[in-house]
Amino acid sequence: MDTETEQLARVIGARVRQERKGRDLTLDELAAAAGVSRRMLVSVEQGAVNPSVGTLLRLSDALGVGLPALVEPPAQRAAKLVRAGTGAALWSGDLGGRGVLVAATAAPDVVELWDWTLAPHERHESEAHSDGTRELLQVQEGAIVVEVDGATHELQRGDALSFSGDTAHAYANPNPAGARFSLTVFEPGVGTRRQAEGSRG
Repeated sequence: MDTETEQLARVIGARVRQERKGRDLTLDELAAAAGVSRRMLVSVEQGAVNPSVGTLLRLSDALGVGLPALVEPPAQRAAKLVRAGTGAALWSGDLGGRGVLVAATAAPDVVELWDWTLAPHERHESEAHSDGTRELLQVQEGAIVVEVDGATHELQRGDALSFSGDTAHAYANPNPAGARFSLTVFEPGVGTRRQAEGSRG
């Protein structure tokens, strides 16, 4: 991992550990609730790995917090400024693409704003998010293909697409030039379903 990735991994690890201990959860309990291995959870908390977005989403849902809560300290003021180039890069493609979380709201109704780049012939596959998740994206540069639930959508610069994020989907750039798009993810009721399940137990 490069220095920036290592720093982010340490921040994520500290936040996961803080949230877990604040809920009096053992490593085994959180691992089981999130559907990840204990070894992976230990590695995440130690900052020894750069976890995938899917792993972070499972952990954040199990903890009842939004994904942004795991990658940055709690906001101290009503307004938070994120300077260009300082967002949390949570995905890095083999060909140089990046998925950067640049702004977000807190749980329970989490809205995330992402800045995505895909190198030529690069692809990112995303597993289904929690029920009710919606995604909206707009192509800023180049062209991309978005695959959602078996359907394929070709988008050129300026085109926008909204779709359900609670099914498997993928973003791809089959073109010889790079592409960039803005992505907004709305995940309602983060943690509320788990709390409701706990209250019924």
